[in-house]
Amino acid sequence: MDYWSRRQVVQGVGVAGLGLLAGCGRLPWQAQPPPKVPRIGWLLSGSVDTRETPPPGVSPPVDAFFQGLRDLGYVDGQNVVVEWRASDRGEPRLRELADELVRRPVDVLIGNVDTAQIARQVTNTVPIVFVGCCDPVAAGLVASLARPGGNVTGVTIGVGDAQVGKLLELLTAAAPSVSRVGILRDANQPPTTGALAIAAEALGLHVQSMDVRTADDLPGAFDVASRDHVDGLHVVQTPLIVHNEGLIADLALKHHLPSIGRFRGYARAGGLLTYGPDLYALHRRVATYVDRILKGAKPGDLPVEQPMTFEFIINLRTAQALGLTIPEHVLLQATEVIQ
Repeated sequence: MDYWSRRQVVQGVGVAGLGLLAGCGRLPWQAQPPPKVPRIGWLLSGSVDTRETPPPGVSPPVDAFFQGLRDLGYVDGQNVVVEWRASDRGEPRLRELADELVRRPVDVLIGNVDTAQIARQVTNTVPIVFVGCCDPVAAGLVASLARPGGNVTGVTIGVGDAQVGKLLELLTAAAPSVSRVGILRDANQPPTTGALAIAAEALGLHVQSMDVRTADDLPGAFDVASRDHVDGLHVVQTPLIVHNEGLIADLALKHHLPSIGRFRGYARAGGLLTYGPDLYALHRRVATYVDRILKGAKPGDLPVEQPMTFEFIINLRTAQALGLTIPEHVLLQATEVIQ
């Protein structure tokens, strides 16, 4: 019979224990590393320079995005972190903020059309999801809608000129006396008046550009339009314009201009009409893109989505203030009427 010494027993147990630990790959005093929390960067132009996420209720489209995240199981500050950056100081500042987000680093970056273009110049590896671009191919963001390629994809507000003609048709149907339409747009953005001019000519309308570069330019643009006998207004809702919807609606009412924009926020701010895609639904879809990318999908393989549903909103309070009676056939087309 073999007998083991006390020393041999201790040594044997120690070797066996180390073998088990080696199989587990970790010593007992070594804590498990905390799970990596994904970071989402959001870069917005046209808004006040800030790193603070808008509180709930301040920006309904942003609220829609966060609701989309929650529907997919993400809660900001718990299993995902949203890094917000916004500025109205122009491209150099936005490029600085884009670089800051890339260096954080973020796992995916969200932007509108101009900030997505800036972010794309800063990184060709961090996935970028845009929201609101009219034509991402023409803007150079993607190779095609079906196969974006590269590190960019997203959702558009509609590619093509059909919506432009529809906006002018609805404006003149609601206010038949309109004959000269002012096109209020951000001059920092690429020109958009070509399709409008063609649509206006087909309807027998004259168009006049009302270019602004900052919110301070808005009152003067309306004064010039009034002197030039502009009697209707098309509001091109890029970020600068969106962030000043209330002021624009007030100025349109002051100058007695029936007006139309593309997104519902303008009608709710006091504009007469809006016709366009459901911007809140688009922002909820952005959350879906983020989810797929965080789970390993490549943005270049995710087709760009176009809107499926459109809203036509009429603000009857504004119509009354303008002395307009909206024809019944126009009212019947509305998806929402603000009383």
